[in-house]
Amino acid sequence: MKGFQPLFLGIFGIFGFSWLGMTVVPNLQIGSLNPQSDEEGTDIYPQPLSGMAARGAQVYAANGCFYCHSQQVRPDYGGSDLERKWGDRRSAPRDYIFEPVVFLGTMRMGPDLANVGHRPVLQEAGAATPAPSASPGAAAGASPAPAASPATGTSPAPAVAAATPATASPAPAAVAAASPGASPVASPPAANPPAGNASAAPPTMVAEPKELTDDGRPLPYTAAWHHRHLYNPRSVSEDSNMPAYRFLYEKRRIGGVAAPDAINFVGDTGNAPETGWEIVPSYDARCLVAYLMSRNQSHPLKEAKAAATTAAAPSPAKEVKK
Repeated sequence: MKGFQPLFLGIFGIFGFSWLGMTVVPNLQIGSLNPQSDEEGTDIYPQPLSGMAARGAQVYAANGCFYCHSQQVRPDYGGSDLERKWGDRRSAPRDYIFEPVVFLGTMRMGPDLANVGHRPVLQEAGAATPAPSASPGAAAGASPAPAASPATGTSPAPAVAAATPATASPAPAAVAAASPGASPVASPPAANPPAGNASAAPPTMVAEPKELTDDGRPLPYTAAWHHRHLYNPRSVSEDSNMPAYRFLYEKRRIGGVAAPDAINFVGDTGNAPETGWEIVPSYDARCLVAYLMSRNQSHPLKEAKAAATTAAAPSPAKEVKK
């Protein structure tokens, strides 16, 4: 019995110190973190997830995405995440204060997803250059655009509406002069010409190159690209070992007009459905993509500013050595 008391105290001490080190001390250090804001209180970061993104986090966990993807950008002394352009700075505890379950991940079979929602923004400068070349075929290129984004699906209509009244402008003017009742019909064309003449028509197509490449495929890391990647990962990366999540999508017959969020299969004819059919995402698939698009840790933080500066310093040094 004399040896039982030290054994009990030793076991109790091990569990007690583990609890203090893993629960109490971290809670004292970061348990009272609040969102960061500027002096005016307008620039607040981070923000709570939307309803669809919160649902998408559950789909993300249910399908085991965290087994192969992490959501933490390591500092430059802990890895090469910053050199791989997975983030502009290291991840900080403040980035996760609105997430009840943080999917930091245990290993990386695929790229880090901490900033996957910010990557389309990084490509806007390169995607905006095809805008002039898109203007001649705007009417033809507008048809696959609804598959990439609902917003782009409405852009062809204003362009056509703006062009039609311009050619018929004398007729509405004559009708307006003949009867007051025709003035409501003539008023919409009068509102459109400031932004809808022949030279101003192409700007209505500016949103398309941000979603599609020159050959009509979705740009990487856009919502349309995520849906195509989830349905068939090898269609966007031949060496991908990611499983296909086709059960999150539904094949159905096209009823008159194609769905605006149907998968864009340009360049992937082997997986494209038959003529008259389309593949559309389920609600869980849309929520999962909304969650992925919400992954953005690019906002500068006070506690991570020094790490971002040191991460940018080595590149000039390497250039000097060269």
